[in-house]
Parts: sequence; C-alpha cells; structure tokens
Amino acid sequence: MPEQSEKYTRIAVLLHWVLALAIIASFFVGLQMVDMKMSVARLKLFNWHKWAGICILALSAARLLWRLGHPPPPDVPMPGWQKSAAHVTHVLLYLLFFATPLVGWAYSSAAGFPIVVFGLIPLPDFVPVDKELALMIKPWHGWLAYTMAVLVVLHVAGALKHQFLDRDGLIRRMMP
Repeated sequence: MPEQSEKYTRIAVLLHWVLALAIIASFFVGLQMVDMKMSVARLKLFNWHKWAGICILALSAARLLWRLGHPPPPDVPMPGWQKSAAHVTHVLLYLLFFATPLVGWAYSSAAGFPIVVFGLIPLPDFVPVDKELALMIKPWHGWLAYTMAVLVVLHVAGALKHQFLDRDGLIRRMMP
C-alpha cells in the first residue's frame, strides 16, 4: 500500500469520484432523454441533466482550484510516452469538464429553455435566445460529451492496465 504522501489528498479523491459518477450518470441520462418522446418524464430528465451539468461545472471548478493548490503525488515509474499520454488525457478531460456543461448551458439559453437548478435557483442566460445559434450549438454539446466519454474510457483503461498488468500501485493513489 502506498504511503500517504504517495496518495492524493482525501479532498482530491472525493472530488475525483463524485465528479466521475456525476459525469457518467449525466452521460447516460443524456443518451436516454434525447430518444424519448415528449413527456413529463423526458422533461424531468432534461432538467436533471441540466442540474447535473451545473453541478459538474461547479465540481470541476472546485477540483481545479484544489489541484492548483495541492500538487499530485509523484508519478509511478513508466515510459515517457505513457506519461505524455496521461498528461494530454488529463488536460483534455479538464477542458471538457468545463466546455461540455458550458456549451450545454449556452444551447439551453439560446433555445430559450432556462436552467433552474433543483427547481430553486434560476441561472442567467449564458447567451441570448437565438434559435439559429441554438441549432449551431446543439451538436457541439453532443460531440464534446462523446469525446469526454472516449477519454474517460481511455483513462479507465490506463488505470486498469497499471493495476492488472503493471501492478505498480498507481490506482491505489486515487482510492479512499
């Protein structure tokens, strides 16, 4: 078992796993809701998806701020190309943690559908209502979400490779 100095902080671990679960849940809700016929259930899922997106945005900001003030533990030994691939994947994931919900918020605003978080907190429109803009923005949200899903799969595959093939303890650094 790695020493505590070789592990991420408890806050970093908590933010990692809560954000991971929120992103995965939001992705699958998004897949389900777009294929549903108009109904109360579909509207509820859209609202939940929007709330999740705003929570993901807030968690991402908290995670980035925490990360800036708390450097990660030292890397486990690995080839340079793996370090580079991990670094690029992490940077892209962080960018998508922000871009995907912001583009979703922009789409919702442009389409004229306000976001009221938990049905209690109305958010300002991110962009003015503009149906043409909404049509241009809409596919971007999906493309960003699918790109994030691919990167999440790569991230998990890399972690599992380290766990089961390399057996280098990397995955334990992010475990509670």
